[in-house]
Amino acid sequence: MNIIIIDDDPLVVESLKTIIAANGIDILAVGYDGFQAVKLYNKHRPDLILMDIRMEILSGIEAAKEILKIDPNARILLITTFQDDEYIGTALSLGCKGYILKQNIKGIIPAINAVYSGNLVFDSKIVSNIKKYSKKYDMDIDLSDREFDILLLIAEGLNNREIAEKLFLSEGTIRNYISNMLGKLSLRDRTQLAIYYYKMKYGVGE
Repeated sequence: MNIIIIDDDPLVVESLKTIIAANGIDILAVGYDGFQAVKLYNKHRPDLILMDIRMEILSGIEAAKEILKIDPNARILLITTFQDDEYIGTALSLGCKGYILKQNIKGIIPAINAVYSGNLVFDSKIVSNIKKYSKKYDMDIDLSDREFDILLLIAEGLNNREIAEKLFLSEGTIRNYISNMLGKLSLRDRTQLAIYYYKMKYGVGE
């Protein structure tokens, strides 16, 4: 796997380089603003770009939008010190694959690996806040209570086995639930389910 790191703080960039390189991941380039992010992505086409959200000149959100125009399949993992609901919704509506807090140093490598494997990733603190304030009756979703529980866990980034363990159900049962949910909502896969949840929660992408 190879990645590009973008952050406007040189100390953060060096810290990330140290952590990531120590885990055998190739770092193709680093940059310090959104314009560099777009230029470097277009030049290197990395497997993943790890990018700060709040940067001068061009923000990570704006850079992500430009990168996804270049390559709709780009894997973009956003990092920030801010727990801002608006950013979560905007990031998902654009097609970013994850959102993790810089404070969660131990979670950076697992998040990179998860996004590389095709999963959506959200920092546990962010998910906790979402769960704390989310209620099914606040959202216009035609799902049963059990299906809504599964939708929340999918949005958290859990796989079928992990969901089954949390809900004390079999993996086969979880697969059946997900299949029914996809049919109800006319969606293609679990990634679209997660995006659907966040769009409904934050009212983005309409």
